[in-house]
Amino acid sequence: MTDSTSGTTDEASQLAVFGEFDPGGQENYDNAVARFRDNNIVLPTFAQLRDPSTIPEPTKAALATVEKDAPDPRNLFRVHWFNAHADEPRTGNFPGLVDVPDHIELPSEMTGVDARIVLAFGNRFPMIRAHKVLAAYSCLVARLVTGRFDPTRSRAIWPSTGNYARGGIAISKIMGCRGVAVLPEGMSRERFEWLDRWIDHPDDVIRTYGTESNVKEIYDECNRLAQDPTNVILNQFSEFSNHLGHYAVTGPALETVYKHVTAHKPGNLAAYVSASGSSGTLGAGDYLKDAHGARIVAVEALQVPTMLYNGFGDHNIQGIGDKHVPLIHNVTNTDLVVAVSDQSTDQLDVLFNTPAGKRVLAERGISEALIPMLVDMGYSSICNTLAAIAAAKKWDLGPDDVIVSVATDGSELYNSEREKVMSSHFAGGFDEDNARHIFDQHLTAVEAANTETVHSMEMTPVERDRVFNLGYFTWVEQQGVSIPDFERRRDQEWWNGLRPLVARWDEMIEEFNTATGASHG
Repeated sequence: MTDSTSGTTDEASQLAVFGEFDPGGQENYDNAVARFRDNNIVLPTFAQLRDPSTIPEPTKAALATVEKDAPDPRNLFRVHWFNAHADEPRTGNFPGLVDVPDHIELPSEMTGVDARIVLAFGNRFPMIRAHKVLAAYSCLVARLVTGRFDPTRSRAIWPSTGNYARGGIAISKIMGCRGVAVLPEGMSRERFEWLDRWIDHPDDVIRTYGTESNVKEIYDECNRLAQDPTNVILNQFSEFSNHLGHYAVTGPALETVYKHVTAHKPGNLAAYVSASGSSGTLGAGDYLKDAHGARIVAVEALQVPTMLYNGFGDHNIQGIGDKHVPLIHNVTNTDLVVAVSDQSTDQLDVLFNTPAGKRVLAERGISEALIPMLVDMGYSSICNTLAAIAAAKKWDLGPDDVIVSVATDGSELYNSEREKVMSSHFAGGFDEDNARHIFDQHLTAVEAANTETVHSMEMTPVERDRVFNLGYFTWVEQQGVSIPDFERRRDQEWWNGLRPLVARWDEMIEEFNTATGASHG
């Protein structure tokens, strides 16, 4: 295992000490305390992000004067699911809190199934308008308060296929340290435009070869960067604080949504669905399984069916990754794998965001109130929806069953991608006939398996072991994780043993805030 402040790290071993202070990290800690004192930066606890009503009143009052997307440290207290919609006239870009995270329940006229499919909106998060900013905060704060990151000397390296890198840049900037985004050059134009607005140094955006499917190239660049000891690699695919942040914050937020939608119409929490990506968001499924017995559905791209068929290739469902099984994916707790075609996500995005498409949605019985909400669903959000439909059909779920998922980001991040789809598939114009065809082909035709839209596989004990074993080639052979540390993740008791770390981090966050003396009061 390399030094805990730089390089590619054996995270499975490293996490055993992440709940304790690094004996060699006192200088890092002291420098961080001084930096945060000078900049009056207060860190929220995971408990406060889980239940924002517990945020101190002076901080809530201060937020009323802070724009949601501004590089202001107080926006750390908006890194949760309970932000009001920033585009509402009453809030503008200074949103307050809501009692229940904003969400959408998709009607059977749209899904073709009786099961209730509910998605929480990730674009209510601050600064990047995607929930990956929570993962970035989780990863950096765990290192910061344990003396494993010095914001005055270290650069935070954020490898990603898009939103996590943006989240990392945002968190770095408002914590007063330098962040570096490492992402494929072929990601959407909107991602790079956002980065250009936030970075202070042009070389803090590193464009690696390829697109969504080229994760190894990101790792290779991070290994090169790790040769500089001032670079700290915050690899979302192997940082267990990513998993734990979603277990502690996203899981309870979705539980709140579930309880809300079943308050007057009772229903069983049958499943949780999430695209694999870094597998951090799948951690919310572990919480929902522990609390409600929900089955966990992991989703990947049909063009790159790694878990499903040991496959490889390229795809355009930006934000879900592929070609490897993340170290933080609790594979042996997963119940179903679904693969979704990027042709479906590309074309349904056109359906949801064009006048002709919206007219056909209304024609098919989708309410006037719901149609405008579909703009809040980006590619991976549509992917999650199709996988939820497939799970409902696979398991023959009915009106008393609820499936919850996340709308990771909104369609505004894919306007340039939509232009490409329109020019390549609908060069003569997109009309109602095109929209009806898309609706029929990619929504009503969704089956549980063996269609051009989705494929699926039950995770039997044999399949769980097979998918788990796939991770060997990335993490042991390529990235140097020891076999014992790789193997221990097969046991659910090991994962259960991680849960207390969140409470310990909260204690350390409170100690850190006391040391800085920073306050919003």
